[in-house]
Amino acid sequence: MDALPERSREYRSFLFDSQNWEGWRPREGDVVISTSYKSGTTWMQNILRQIVFADPPRPPVAAVSPWIDRRHPDIAAVWAMLEAQRHRRFLKSHLPLDAIPFHPEVRYVVVVRDARDVFMSFWNHYSQMTDAYFAAMEAGGFEGPPMPRPPADLHALWPRWIAEGWFPWETEGWPHSGNLRHTATWWRFRRLPNILFVHFADLLADLPGEIARVAAFLGAPLAPDRLAAAARAVTFDAVRRDPAAAGPTPPEVAAEIWKDGLGTFFHRGTNGRWRGVLTAEELTLYEAAKARCLPPEAAAYLEAGRAAWPATRAAPVPVADQRSAG
Repeated sequence: MDALPERSREYRSFLFDSQNWEGWRPREGDVVISTSYKSGTTWMQNILRQIVFADPPRPPVAAVSPWIDRRHPDIAAVWAMLEAQRHRRFLKSHLPLDAIPFHPEVRYVVVVRDARDVFMSFWNHYSQMTDAYFAAMEAGGFEGPPMPRPPADLHALWPRWIAEGWFPWETEGWPHSGNLRHTATWWRFRRLPNILFVHFADLLADLPGEIARVAAFLGAPLAPDRLAAAARAVTFDAVRRDPAAAGPTPPEVAAEIWKDGLGTFFHRGTNGRWRGVLTAEELTLYEAAKARCLPPEAAAYLEAGRAAWPATRAAPVPVADQRSAG
C-alpha cells in the first residue's frame, strides 16, 4: 500500500531553494500549479487568474502568484504577501512531488508537455538569456555552480539535456532540472482526487473545455459566458498583447533576464517544432530517456495528451482514505 506523497529531496542550486516551502501555511482550497519548465506554467497561472478573480481589473500574475521554490532574496516577504491575500491563493512550483509538501486540503494542478516540445521552448528561453544575467549568476552567492552559458546551437545542448541531470539523482534535464522525472513523481499519485493533470496539447486543442475541467476540479465551475470570456482572455495572442499583466515576472525584471524581455518568454506557444530539427539519432536518446524515466502509460500520455489517458485507471480515492492510492 502506497503512503501519501512525502518530501524526500532537497533542490538547492543557482535557481532553486526547496526549503522555501518551510514557510507555507496552507489554507483550505489553496492551489499549487506544479509543472516542469516550459510546459504551460504561465498559461495555467493566467487560467487561474480568470477563475479566481471574477471581474476585471484583475491583478497581474506576477503580483499574486509567486514561484515559491525559486531562490528569493527575501522569502519571508513572499509569505507575508501571501498571508495578506484574502482571495483564493494559487502558487507556482517547478519542483517534482517528492520535493514539495503535500496536503489533502490543497489542490494540485500538474501541467505537462511532450519532452521534445519542452526542449524546443527551453532552447529559446536559454539561448536568449542576457550576458548580464549570466554575469550575475557567475558572481555566485548560492549553492553549487552557476548555470553555464548556452552552447552554440541546440544540437550541442540536446545530448546533455536528454541524458544528463543537473542533480545527482536525475538523468535528464541538464542544466535546469529533470523534466521527465517531474512527471514521473506526480504520475504515481495521479489517482488522488486533489491532483489534476492537464496537458499542453489539450489546452491548444480545446481551451474552453480544459478551462472548464480546471474550474470544476477547483469546485468553481464557470457560467457559459464567463467560460467563453476566460478562454478568449488566455489565448496565446491575448496574453502576448498584455505581457505586463500575464507574465510571470515584471517587465523590468524580464528585461534583465532575456534579450527581448517578456517578448522572449512569450515566444510561440506551439507544439511540433522539433519535427525536422531533431535527427533520428537524437531521437534515439529521447526514446532511451522515455523508457528510463517513465512507465509506458505516462510516456504515452506525455506524447498524446488525454487521448492516451489510461482508460482502465481506478476511480479517485476519497481524501479520507488516500493511503491506498498509488
